[in-house]
Amino acid sequence: MRRAVGLLWLLLPGLVAQEPISVGLAIGVAWALTSFLSHPRFYCSYVECCPSAEQRLDASALKVQLDSKLFGQHLAKDVVLKAVLGFSTNPARKKPLTLSLHGWAGTGKNFLSQILVEHIHAAGLRSKFVHLFLPTLHFPHDAQVKLYKDQLQSWIRGNVSACPHSVFIFDEMDKMHPGLIDAIKPFLDYYEQIDGVSYRRAIFIFLSNAGGDLINKAALDFWMSGKPREEIQLKDLEPMLSVGVFNNKNSGLWHSSLIDRNLIDYFIPFLPLEHRHVRMCVRAEMVARGYVVDEQIVQAVLEEMTFFPKEQKIFSDKGCKTVQAKLDIHEGAAVRDSRAKR
Repeated sequence: MRRAVGLLWLLLPGLVAQEPISVGLAIGVAWALTSFLSHPRFYCSYVECCPSAEQRLDASALKVQLDSKLFGQHLAKDVVLKAVLGFSTNPARKKPLTLSLHGWAGTGKNFLSQILVEHIHAAGLRSKFVHLFLPTLHFPHDAQVKLYKDQLQSWIRGNVSACPHSVFIFDEMDKMHPGLIDAIKPFLDYYEQIDGVSYRRAIFIFLSNAGGDLINKAALDFWMSGKPREEIQLKDLEPMLSVGVFNNKNSGLWHSSLIDRNLIDYFIPFLPLEHRHVRMCVRAEMVARGYVVDEQIVQAVLEEMTFFPKEQKIFSDKGCKTVQAKLDIHEGAAVRDSRAKR
């Protein structure tokens, strides 16, 4: 807009020498062009813009993706879908949406977060409005916790000022320095504004392995009692999970005011994956690579995965985390064999 106006002023001396009608027409054309180029619909087709307050989450599309790509996590899918839909359609939000995702590695916490942010900001994790924090990278030194707290507050304040719909993801919370996450407590609380900035449209997501043992034990108890895992409800795990991470020194939320003040909206458990879920992961990865699903390769990958408990071998101890690497090896071997037979 400023560039267009500046160009208009540069042209004015030459236009003055023309007929009055010509000058008026030229100015009108210049202003029309300026208005068109600065219109949000045109501008935002080339530059990423913060979503407007009127934009709504496409819940149907999100559900389709979660159902087709995230396996064995009926609880997580159901809770996240309802929580985000309710939050996005609520015109009278009282606080930001805060989700805490728990479970062993490879169960889908990062994957679900990735799918979710892609439905909020089209660029997903590449969006300038989505911010990922890794404790070992962004907050490595225990002696500098005070500095990290100040930086974290400044970073969140600046980004929410630029886009109220900002998303903040804190991965590996179990490696976070104790007390550091409490620095963001004011932004998660029930304040209409803080220093003129409202945080009520932002989303905060915590990812942690902490509480995984509690979740796995509950899943095993269901299995031992003959109950299908799909009967596990949030009320069976959430109270135990919130207490467990609050009392765990290695959770990143140890004695945290975020829990003490009930500022985390949902503690979401990710269940350990069974053989059938890992098989689905292998098939989905092959399809994503554009390959025809070869059940022999699927079985070969599955046989290299390890499961627990030691006797029953029910749950994958790494979820689907190593599926891609193992598939690389078996697919490479299959390609070499096919070439050798030619």
